[in-house]
Amino acid sequence: MAIQDIRPGPAARPRPAGPSRRDAVDSRRLPLYSAGEIDVPFVVEGMTEFIPCDTFWEEHSHPTHELLWNRQGASSATVGRRIWTITPTAGLWIPAGTPHSGWAPAGTWHRSAQFGVHAVPSISDRPVAVEVTPLLRLLLDRLDTGGIVSEPRSRTEAMVVDLLVPAQRELLLQIPASPLLAPIVAAVRDDPADTTTLAVWAARLGVSTRTITRAFRSETGLGFSRWVATARVQHAVAMLTRGDEIDEVAARTGYHSVSAFGVAFRRITGLSPGRFRSQ
Repeated sequence: MAIQDIRPGPAARPRPAGPSRRDAVDSRRLPLYSAGEIDVPFVVEGMTEFIPCDTFWEEHSHPTHELLWNRQGASSATVGRRIWTITPTAGLWIPAGTPHSGWAPAGTWHRSAQFGVHAVPSISDRPVAVEVTPLLRLLLDRLDTGGIVSEPRSRTEAMVVDLLVPAQRELLLQIPASPLLAPIVAAVRDDPADTTTLAVWAARLGVSTRTITRAFRSETGLGFSRWVATARVQHAVAMLTRGDEIDEVAARTGYHSVSAFGVAFRRITGLSPGRFRSQ
């Protein structure tokens, strides 16, 4: 099996944040492998790819552990009903054998690294966010350069593995499965500027506000307002990474002021929108 056959793109297709830059969508299909099913000859092997059009990777899995991040742009990875946003600083570790799918809009510079299960234990038994620090990025870049000989490469790989730890925050959205919540989920993901209140949704759906709140908490761990804010921030991250102005992003994600947007964004990500974009 050639190495390129087990290298994925970023990992199910979210609603795009804003208009696509291309009409066509490149849909890619990759195999499903169990952990260690293929004995790879490397410890760490990286790949860089510019994504020229909106691209969707159907569900697949790898015999290797995988780290996803971007040199430029925001993409997403979906495992079950969980959707992670991936940026140049927010990466995602996917343990070997974990089925996942992916989405990257046109213009994304996608990065990935595969880790042989024979040499690198997984940092988690489930997918987990990883902060891609400047040092980690430099080390991964060094491994991608040609001509690095065995001993320096081994030292660099050891440093990379040492720096791989779960991040304190994740750009993660849990999609509830309940039919009751499906209209809310569809509305917010189709239009993050939708400002329909909990009370209005309860009236539309013929239930109490408490019923909706309990359903969200049971399925996602978040209340209605926090879930909506998280969904909006996922869209906002994609727009900020793309270079959109902060006031435009605020308006297009349902906030009446930049300051209100900033408070919500900081609560979810730990950073202001400006600081996030400057990373």
